[in-house]
Amino acid sequence: MRTALVIGTGLIGTSAALALSQRGVTVHLADPDREQARTAAALGAGTDETPDGPVDLAVVAAPPAYVAGVLADAMSRGVARGYLDVASVKGGPRRELQARGLDLAAYIGTHPMSGREKSGPLAATADLFEGRPWVLTPTRDTDTEVLNLALELVSHCRAVPVVMDADAHDRAVALVSHMPHLVSSLVAARLEHAEEAAVRLCGQGIRDVTRIAASDPRMWIDILSANPGPVADLLTDVAADLEETVRALRALQSTDDHKRREGTSGIEDVLRRGNAGQVRVPGKHGSAPRVYEVVAVLIDDQPGQLARIFADAGMAGVNIEDVRIEHATGQQAGLVQLMVEPKAAPVLTAALRERGWAIRQ
Repeated sequence: MRTALVIGTGLIGTSAALALSQRGVTVHLADPDREQARTAAALGAGTDETPDGPVDLAVVAAPPAYVAGVLADAMSRGVARGYLDVASVKGGPRRELQARGLDLAAYIGTHPMSGREKSGPLAATADLFEGRPWVLTPTRDTDTEVLNLALELVSHCRAVPVVMDADAHDRAVALVSHMPHLVSSLVAARLEHAEEAAVRLCGQGIRDVTRIAASDPRMWIDILSANPGPVADLLTDVAADLEETVRALRALQSTDDHKRREGTSGIEDVLRRGNAGQVRVPGKHGSAPRVYEVVAVLIDDQPGQLARIFADAGMAGVNIEDVRIEHATGQQAGLVQLMVEPKAAPVLTAALRERGWAIRQ
Protein backbone atom coordinates (compact mmCIF):
# COMPACT_ATOMS: atom_id res chain seq x y z
CA MET A 1 0.00 0.00 0.00
CA ARG A 2 1.42 3.35 -1.07
CA THR A 3 -1.57 5.68 -0.81
CA ALA A 4 -4.69 5.87 1.35
CA LEU A 5 -7.69 8.13 1.85
CA VAL A 6 -9.08 8.39 5.38
CA ILE A 7 -12.63 9.73 5.40
CA GLY A 8 -13.46 10.89 8.92
CA THR A 9 -10.75 12.39 11.11
CA GLY A 10 -11.99 11.63 14.60
CA LEU A 11 -10.13 9.50 17.13
CA ILE A 12 -10.09 6.26 15.10
CA GLY A 13 -9.57 7.75 11.65
CA THR A 14 -6.78 10.08 12.73
CA SER A 15 -5.06 7.34 14.75
CA ALA A 16 -5.08 5.03 11.71
CA ALA A 17 -3.82 7.87 9.51
CA LEU A 18 -0.99 8.62 11.95
CA ALA A 19 0.06 4.97 11.94
CA LEU A 20 -0.03 4.76 8.15
CA SER A 21 1.90 8.02 7.73
CA GLN A 22 4.60 6.79 10.09
CA ARG A 23 4.95 3.65 7.92
CA GLY A 24 5.58 5.75 4.80
CA VAL A 25 2.09 5.64 3.30
CA THR A 26 0.88 8.86 1.64
CA VAL A 27 -2.39 9.60 3.45
CA HIS A 28 -5.09 11.99 2.26
CA LEU A 29 -7.61 13.21 4.83
CA ALA A 30 -11.25 14.14 4.28
CA ASP A 31 -13.95 15.16 6.72
CA PRO A 32 -17.25 17.09 6.52
CA ASP A 33 -15.65 19.34 9.13
CA ARG A 34 -12.74 20.77 7.15
CA GLU A 35 -11.23 22.30 10.29
CA GLN A 36 -11.05 18.85 11.89
CA ALA A 37 -9.26 17.48 8.82
CA ARG A 38 -6.80 20.38 8.96
CA THR A 39 -6.19 19.63 12.64
CA ALA A 40 -5.41 15.99 11.84
CA ALA A 41 -3.06 17.09 9.06
CA ALA A 42 -1.28 19.47 11.43
CA LEU A 43 -0.72 16.53 13.78
CA GLY A 44 1.16 14.68 11.03
CA ALA A 45 -1.67 12.32 10.01
CA GLY A 46 -1.41 13.26 6.33
CA THR A 47 -2.57 15.97 3.94
CA ASP A 48 -6.05 17.45 3.60
CA GLU A 49 -5.49 17.90 -0.13
CA THR A 50 -7.65 15.85 -2.50
CA PRO A 51 -5.74 12.97 -4.17
CA ASP A 52 -5.03 13.31 -7.90
CA GLY A 53 -6.49 9.89 -8.68
CA PRO A 54 -7.66 6.66 -7.06
CA VAL A 55 -5.72 5.68 -3.92
CA ASP A 56 -4.92 2.11 -2.93
CA LEU A 57 -7.28 2.02 0.06
CA ALA A 58 -10.13 4.20 1.34
CA VAL A 59 -10.76 3.98 5.10
CA VAL A 60 -14.20 5.22 6.14
CA ALA A 61 -14.22 6.28 9.80
CA ALA A 62 -17.74 7.64 10.06
CA PRO A 63 -20.43 6.93 12.69
CA PRO A 64 -22.29 3.64 12.01
CA ALA A 65 -25.45 5.38 10.80
CA TYR A 66 -23.52 7.21 8.06
CA VAL A 67 -21.06 4.50 7.01
CA ALA A 68 -23.10 3.04 4.16
CA GLY A 69 -23.84 6.46 2.67
CA VAL A 70 -20.22 7.57 2.84
CA LEU A 71 -19.02 4.29 1.37
CA ALA A 72 -21.60 4.41 -1.43
CA ASP A 73 -20.53 7.94 -2.35
CA ALA A 74 -16.83 7.04 -2.32
CA MET A 75 -17.38 3.88 -4.37
CA SER A 76 -19.52 5.70 -6.93
CA ARG A 77 -16.70 8.23 -7.39
CA GLY A 78 -14.08 5.47 -7.70
CA VAL A 79 -11.73 7.08 -5.17
CA ALA A 80 -9.87 3.84 -4.34
CA ARG A 81 -9.04 0.30 -5.40
CA GLY A 82 -10.33 -1.05 -2.10
CA TYR A 83 -12.71 0.19 0.58
CA LEU A 84 -13.20 -0.59 4.26
CA ASP A 85 -14.92 0.94 7.25
CA VAL A 86 -13.95 0.89 10.93
CA ALA A 87 -17.41 1.24 12.48
CA SER A 88 -18.22 -0.71 15.62
CA VAL A 89 -21.20 -2.44 13.95
CA LYS A 90 -20.81 -4.55 10.83
CA GLY A 91 -24.03 -6.29 9.77
CA GLY A 92 -26.18 -3.20 9.22
CA PRO A 93 -23.80 -1.26 6.93
CA ARG A 94 -23.14 -4.36 4.81
CA ARG A 95 -26.88 -5.02 4.34
CA GLU A 96 -27.49 -1.36 3.46
CA LEU A 97 -24.76 -1.46 0.82
CA GLN A 98 -26.31 -4.62 -0.61
CA ALA A 99 -29.73 -2.93 -0.69
CA ARG A 100 -28.18 -0.08 -2.67
CA GLY A 101 -27.10 -2.62 -5.30
CA LEU A 102 -23.37 -1.96 -4.89
CA ASP A 103 -20.70 -4.47 -5.87
CA LEU A 104 -19.17 -5.53 -2.57
CA ALA A 105 -16.10 -7.24 -4.04
CA ALA A 106 -14.04 -4.10 -3.36
CA TYR A 107 -15.33 -3.70 0.22
CA ILE A 108 -14.59 -5.30 3.57
CA GLY A 109 -16.07 -4.38 6.94
CA THR A 110 -13.59 -4.05 9.81
CA HIS A 111 -13.57 -2.97 13.45
CA PRO A 112 -10.48 -2.12 15.51
CA MET A 113 -11.23 -3.09 19.11
CA SER A 114 -9.60 -0.06 20.65
CA GLY A 115 -10.57 3.41 21.74
CA ARG A 116 -10.47 6.03 24.44
CA GLU A 117 -12.97 7.98 26.53
CA LYS A 118 -11.93 11.11 24.61
CA SER A 119 -12.82 11.74 20.97
CA GLY A 120 -11.59 13.88 18.10
CA PRO A 121 -8.24 14.16 16.32
CA LEU A 122 -6.46 15.69 19.31
CA ALA A 123 -7.05 12.45 21.25
CA ALA A 124 -5.53 10.32 18.47
CA THR A 125 -2.25 8.40 18.78
CA ALA A 126 -0.35 6.27 16.27
CA ASP A 127 -0.11 3.42 18.79
CA LEU A 128 -3.84 3.32 19.66
CA PHE A 129 -4.30 -0.09 18.02
CA GLU A 130 -0.98 -1.70 18.97
CA GLY A 131 -1.54 -5.25 20.21
CA ARG A 132 -5.33 -4.87 20.04
CA PRO A 133 -7.71 -7.14 18.05
CA TRP A 134 -8.83 -5.75 14.69
CA VAL A 135 -11.85 -7.65 13.38
CA LEU A 136 -12.18 -8.33 9.64
CA THR A 137 -15.53 -9.53 8.23
CA PRO A 138 -14.87 -10.72 4.65
CA THR A 139 -17.53 -12.53 2.66
CA ARG A 140 -17.27 -14.93 -0.27
CA ASP A 141 -17.57 -11.89 -2.53
CA THR A 142 -14.60 -10.02 -1.02
CA ASP A 143 -11.76 -9.64 -3.49
CA THR A 144 -8.46 -11.15 -2.32
CA GLU A 145 -6.60 -7.91 -3.09
CA VAL A 146 -8.98 -5.96 -0.83
CA LEU A 147 -8.53 -8.46 1.99
CA ASN A 148 -4.76 -8.14 1.61
CA LEU A 149 -4.99 -4.33 1.72
CA ALA A 150 -7.01 -4.59 4.94
CA LEU A 151 -4.45 -6.97 6.44
CA GLU A 152 -1.69 -4.53 5.45
CA LEU A 153 -3.53 -1.72 7.25
CA VAL A 154 -3.84 -3.87 10.37
CA SER A 155 -0.14 -4.70 10.18
CA HIS A 156 0.85 -1.03 9.82
CA CYS A 157 -1.26 -0.26 12.91
CA ARG A 158 0.43 -3.18 14.73
CA ALA A 159 -2.93 -4.67 15.61
CA VAL A 160 -3.92 -8.35 15.64
CA PRO A 161 -6.26 -9.46 12.80
CA VAL A 162 -9.33 -11.50 13.81
CA VAL A 163 -11.69 -12.86 11.11
CA MET A 164 -15.40 -13.10 12.04
CA ASP A 165 -18.85 -13.20 10.47
CA ALA A 166 -20.42 -9.73 10.54
CA ASP A 167 -23.51 -10.67 12.56
CA ALA A 168 -21.46 -12.78 14.99
CA HIS A 169 -19.24 -9.73 15.48
CA ASP A 170 -22.26 -7.55 16.31
CA ARG A 171 -23.48 -10.03 18.93
CA ALA A 172 -19.98 -10.25 20.38
CA VAL A 173 -19.44 -6.49 20.72
CA ALA A 174 -22.90 -6.16 22.26
CA LEU A 175 -21.68 -8.53 24.98
CA VAL A 176 -18.17 -7.22 25.58
CA SER A 177 -18.57 -3.51 24.76
CA HIS A 178 -22.03 -2.06 24.20
CA MET A 179 -23.93 -3.66 27.09
CA PRO A 180 -21.09 -3.05 29.62
CA HIS A 181 -21.05 0.62 28.62
CA LEU A 182 -24.73 1.04 29.42
CA VAL A 183 -24.35 -0.83 32.71
CA SER A 184 -21.42 1.43 33.62
CA SER A 185 -23.56 4.47 32.81
CA LEU A 186 -26.42 3.14 34.94
CA VAL A 187 -24.09 2.73 37.91
CA ALA A 188 -22.50 6.15 37.37
CA ALA A 189 -25.96 7.74 37.13
CA ARG A 190 -26.56 6.77 40.78
CA LEU A 191 -23.81 9.24 41.70
CA GLU A 192 -25.33 12.25 39.93
CA HIS A 193 -27.52 13.34 42.85
CA ALA A 194 -25.79 11.41 45.64
CA GLU A 195 -24.78 13.23 48.81
CA GLU A 196 -21.32 14.77 48.63
CA ALA A 197 -20.26 12.91 51.78
CA ALA A 198 -21.01 9.61 50.03
CA VAL A 199 -19.24 10.57 46.78
CA ARG A 200 -16.10 11.49 48.70
CA LEU A 201 -15.83 7.86 49.77
CA CYS A 202 -15.36 6.69 46.15
CA GLY A 203 -12.49 4.24 45.84
CA GLN A 204 -10.87 2.23 43.08
CA GLY A 205 -13.81 -0.14 42.74
CA ILE A 206 -16.31 2.54 41.73
CA ARG A 207 -13.68 4.17 39.51
CA ASP A 208 -13.16 0.87 37.69
CA VAL A 209 -16.88 0.28 37.19
CA THR A 210 -17.70 3.83 36.00
CA ARG A 211 -14.57 4.69 33.96
CA ILE A 212 -16.12 4.07 30.54
CA ALA A 213 -19.24 6.06 31.46
CA ALA A 214 -17.16 9.18 30.76
CA SER A 215 -17.38 8.61 26.98
CA ASP A 216 -19.14 10.99 24.60
CA PRO A 217 -22.93 10.29 24.74
CA ARG A 218 -23.44 11.43 21.13
CA MET A 219 -20.95 8.85 19.88
CA TRP A 220 -22.62 6.11 21.91
CA ILE A 221 -26.10 7.00 20.67
CA ASP A 222 -24.77 6.39 17.14
CA ILE A 223 -23.24 3.06 18.15
CA LEU A 224 -26.25 1.77 20.10
CA SER A 225 -28.70 2.89 17.42
CA ALA A 226 -26.87 0.62 14.98
CA ASN A 227 -26.93 -2.46 17.25
CA PRO A 228 -30.02 -2.15 19.48
CA GLY A 229 -31.41 -5.69 19.25
CA PRO A 230 -28.44 -7.70 20.61
CA VAL A 231 -27.85 -5.10 23.35
CA ALA A 232 -31.51 -5.15 24.40
CA ASP A 233 -31.46 -8.97 24.54
CA LEU A 234 -28.46 -8.92 26.86
CA LEU A 235 -29.93 -6.22 29.09
CA THR A 236 -33.11 -8.30 29.37
CA ASP A 237 -30.98 -11.10 30.85
CA VAL A 238 -29.20 -8.62 33.14
CA ALA A 239 -32.56 -7.25 34.29
CA ALA A 240 -33.73 -10.76 35.17
CA ASP A 241 -30.57 -11.32 37.20
CA LEU A 242 -31.07 -7.98 38.94
CA GLU A 243 -34.62 -8.92 39.89
CA GLU A 244 -33.41 -12.19 41.40
CA THR A 245 -30.62 -10.40 43.22
CA VAL A 246 -33.06 -7.84 44.67
CA ARG A 247 -35.30 -10.69 45.88
CA ALA A 248 -32.29 -12.36 47.51
CA LEU A 249 -31.25 -9.14 49.26
CA ARG A 250 -34.81 -8.57 50.52
CA ALA A 251 -34.80 -12.13 51.85
CA LEU A 252 -31.63 -11.37 53.81
CA GLN A 253 -33.62 -8.69 55.65
CA SER A 254 -36.13 -11.27 56.86
CA THR A 255 -36.19 -12.62 60.40
CA ASP A 256 -37.17 -16.02 58.99
CA ASP A 257 -34.11 -18.31 58.92
CA HIS A 258 -35.34 -20.19 55.84
CA LYS A 259 -35.76 -16.98 53.85
CA ARG A 260 -32.35 -15.75 54.97
CA ARG A 261 -30.76 -18.99 53.78
CA GLU A 262 -32.51 -18.59 50.43
CA GLY A 263 -31.23 -15.03 50.23
CA THR A 264 -27.68 -16.10 51.04
CA SER A 265 -27.87 -18.83 48.38
CA GLY A 266 -29.13 -16.36 45.77
CA ILE A 267 -26.36 -13.84 46.43
CA GLU A 268 -23.73 -16.57 46.49
CA ASP A 269 -25.01 -17.84 43.13
CA VAL A 270 -24.63 -14.49 41.37
CA LEU A 271 -21.20 -13.88 42.92
CA ARG A 272 -19.96 -17.32 41.90
CA ARG A 273 -21.31 -16.88 38.37
CA GLY A 274 -19.48 -13.55 38.28
CA ASN A 275 -16.27 -15.30 39.31
CA ALA A 276 -16.75 -17.89 36.57
CA GLY A 277 -17.29 -15.24 33.92
CA GLN A 278 -14.45 -13.00 35.05
CA VAL A 279 -11.83 -15.73 34.75
CA ARG A 280 -12.72 -16.07 31.05
CA VAL A 281 -11.60 -12.50 30.33
CA PRO A 282 -8.33 -12.82 28.36
CA GLY A 283 -5.17 -11.90 30.22
CA LYS A 284 -1.97 -10.22 29.12
CA HIS A 285 -1.43 -10.18 25.32
CA GLY A 286 -4.75 -12.03 24.90
CA SER A 287 -3.43 -15.18 26.59
CA ALA A 288 -5.26 -17.18 29.24
CA PRO A 289 -5.69 -15.14 32.43
CA ARG A 290 -3.05 -15.71 35.09
CA VAL A 291 -3.03 -15.16 38.82
CA TYR A 292 -0.47 -12.60 39.94
CA GLU A 293 0.78 -11.66 43.37
CA VAL A 294 0.21 -8.06 44.44
CA VAL A 295 3.00 -6.01 45.99
CA ALA A 296 1.40 -2.84 47.40
CA VAL A 297 3.65 0.22 47.77
CA LEU A 298 2.75 3.48 49.53
CA ILE A 299 3.93 6.53 47.59
CA ASP A 300 3.73 10.31 47.79
CA ASP A 301 1.92 12.07 44.95
CA GLN A 302 5.06 13.68 43.58
CA PRO A 303 6.77 13.68 40.17
CA GLY A 304 9.10 10.76 39.50
CA GLN A 305 7.72 8.35 42.10
CA LEU A 306 6.43 5.78 39.62
CA ALA A 307 9.59 6.02 37.53
CA ARG A 308 11.66 5.26 40.64
CA ILE A 309 9.55 2.23 41.53
CA PHE A 310 9.78 0.77 38.02
CA ALA A 311 13.52 1.46 37.91
CA ASP A 312 14.03 -0.25 41.28
CA ALA A 313 11.94 -3.23 40.12
CA GLY A 314 14.06 -3.44 36.99
CA MET A 315 17.26 -3.41 39.04
CA ALA A 316 15.83 -6.29 41.05
CA GLY A 317 15.23 -8.23 37.82
CA VAL A 318 11.45 -8.32 38.32
CA ASN A 319 8.99 -7.76 35.46
CA ILE A 320 5.87 -5.77 36.39
CA GLU A 321 2.98 -7.61 34.72
CA ASP A 322 0.34 -4.98 35.54
CA VAL A 323 -0.12 -1.94 37.76
CA ARG A 324 -2.97 -0.14 39.49
CA ILE A 325 -2.97 3.09 41.46
CA GLU A 326 -5.40 3.91 44.26
CA HIS A 327 -5.28 7.54 45.39
CA ALA A 328 -5.85 8.31 49.06
CA THR A 329 -8.90 10.47 49.77
CA GLY A 330 -7.90 13.94 50.99
CA GLN A 331 -4.17 13.16 51.00
CA GLN A 332 -1.32 13.71 48.56
CA ALA A 333 -0.49 10.03 48.64
CA GLY A 334 -1.53 6.79 47.05
CA LEU A 335 -1.15 3.03 46.91
CA VAL A 336 0.55 1.47 43.89
CA GLN A 337 -0.38 -2.17 43.36
CA LEU A 338 2.31 -3.98 41.39
CA MET A 339 1.19 -7.30 39.87
CA VAL A 340 4.02 -9.79 39.48
CA GLU A 341 4.58 -13.52 39.13
CA PRO A 342 4.06 -15.20 42.53
CA LYS A 343 7.71 -16.34 42.75
CA ALA A 344 8.88 -12.77 42.08
CA ALA A 345 6.78 -11.18 44.84
CA PRO A 346 9.18 -11.83 47.77
CA VAL A 347 12.14 -10.75 45.64
CA LEU A 348 10.45 -7.47 44.71
CA THR A 349 9.22 -6.85 48.26
CA ALA A 350 12.70 -7.28 49.71
CA ALA A 351 14.32 -5.12 47.02
CA LEU A 352 11.85 -2.27 47.43
CA ARG A 353 12.12 -2.32 51.22
CA GLU A 354 15.89 -2.18 50.90
CA ARG A 355 15.53 0.94 48.76
CA GLY A 356 13.32 2.64 51.33
CA TRP A 357 9.84 2.00 49.99
CA ALA A 358 6.95 1.42 52.41
CA ILE A 359 5.27 -1.90 51.63
CA ARG A 360 1.69 -2.53 52.75
CA GLN A 361 1.04 -6.10 53.79
